[in-house]
Order: sequence, then structure tokens, then C-alpha cells
Amino acid sequence: MRSAYLGTSEFAATVLRRLADSPHRPDLVVTPPDRPRGRGRRLCPTAAAEAATELSIPVHKTPDLNSPDSVEAIRAVDPEAVSVCAFGQLIKEPLLSDWMMLNVHPSLIPRWRGAAPIERAIMAGDQSTGMTIMRVTAGLDSGPVALQEEIAISPEDDYSSLSSKLATLGGDLLVEALDRLERGELTFDEQDEAAATYAEKITPDERRLDPGRSAGELARVVRALTPHIGAYLELEGGERLGIRSARPIQAGPAAGALEATDGRLLLGCGEGALWLETVQPPGGKPMSATDFLRGHAPPTRAV
Repeated sequence: MRSAYLGTSEFAATVLRRLADSPHRPDLVVTPPDRPRGRGRRLCPTAAAEAATELSIPVHKTPDLNSPDSVEAIRAVDPEAVSVCAFGQLIKEPLLSDWMMLNVHPSLIPRWRGAAPIERAIMAGDQSTGMTIMRVTAGLDSGPVALQEEIAISPEDDYSSLSSKLATLGGDLLVEALDRLERGELTFDEQDEAAATYAEKITPDERRLDPGRSAGELARVVRALTPHIGAYLELEGGERLGIRSARPIQAGPAAGALEATDGRLLLGCGEGALWLETVQPPGGKPMSATDFLRGHAPPTRAV
């Protein structure tokens, strides 16, 4: 089956590698242009472009998928299907009508439609999530569903571990969907609109840990934003202390107070306390709280 693949992120690159190792190896990968990255702001290709180059798959880079040259690039490979995974651009006509477009989405649609489904599932305390293969339509993740598979969210899962498991599952599920499509056996079911929830993009304010909230809530925020975005405490004086791993405990200091005891750093919360296990000082690298306390004066309060 001739196909094209639209993707950007490392998640999309993982799915692409699985697809390339199947009978449905894409004939073209479409991805955004190179972007500045790192402290040197050097132009670098997207993770999907890097994977495509490694796999010797032709790449078309575009800031606008719907531009005539991008539509023509897809048309030139005459795909029977177009797969979409973490692409990040709005898809319009004639693309929606001209090809069967299958979206690989990391949630149990209709729960967590939108930009940050993995983060929102962890932050909400969901016990499970999963992968959905659905048809792309003009609405936001509102197309009919072809395949779904559920997996548990471990209490230890952060964004990195959960997205890795979901990307592996997503690749397998996409291959199965294309197998069925090739046999003429792929069917779709409309979503229950009444059950839809939305995974809004993470805002800068959501990175700041508010000690007035419960320790359980804050621990989930840390897990959801590690390692790609990062949560932090704002200390008295305006300094930020990054928090890379933490766990809730039942008791500790008063809300907002930080207590260093026996190499442990505890944050008092509105309910319970947060044991800060891995922290990142300004301009530094992540380190255990024990190592941090050896070289830094213990902070006393979070705003």
C-alpha cells in the first residue's frame, strides 16, 4: 500500500520507525521545517525528519501542509492512505477529501482530544489511557474511530515513560489499521460527543507548583511535565527551583514551608507534603535533593 506520513515529534518518529518496518513503509514523510534548538539556537530537523533520513525515506519540509506545493508533493506519491501523528498543523481541504487520512492519537478518544492528552491524563489522575486510530476530519480530534487499545497508567509513570509505551502501541495499532484498510475491512464508529474532554495546551502558569494544592496533585503535575516541559517551585526572592521527581507523603511542614531533614527536602502542601527527590537549580543540571543540599543553602519557603 502506497502511503504518506505526516509527523513532527519524537513520538511521531517512534511510530514512523514501526511503520517503516512493516509492509506499509511510507513513500514520503512530511514534516515542518528545521527549527532552532538548544543554547546555540542551531537549526535542527524535526525528530520525524531525522528518522526518515535514517530510513532513507524522502522528506518534504513545509511550514504549511495545505499550500499547493505540499499538496502536490503528497499527490506525487499517489498514496492510498495518509497517516498523521503529532504533526502540529491544521489539515484542510482538499487533503481531507482526497485521501483516507488516519490519525494516531495518544488517548482513549473522545477523552482528551487536543494538544496535550498524555500530560492531561497524568495530571487528572486517570488510571488508564490508550491509543486511538481515527479518521481525520475538520473538527478537533472529532473524527470517527477505527481502533483503540487501553493501557494502565502506573503510579510511577511520567511523561517520558508513558509516551514511550504509547508510541510503541501506536505504531502497532497503525500497522493493524493499514492491514485492515488494505483488505477492505477497516470500519469506523462515530464518537460520543457527550463524553468528550479536551486536553488544552500546557500554559506557563501550570508549570509553577502551588503549595496550597494537595501533595498528590502536585506530584502528578511533576510527572506530567517531566522531562520535556518541567515543573518548578518559586522560592522567596523569585528564584526558581526545578522539580524533576517528587512523591506525596502524609505529613510534613506547613503549607509553603520547605524543610531539609536527613538529606531529604520536604515541601508542605495544602494537604500532605511533597518529598522532593530530584531537583534542578537555576542554570544547573538535575540532581538528587541530597546532592543539592550538600552544595546549596536549604531553601525555606515556596511562594
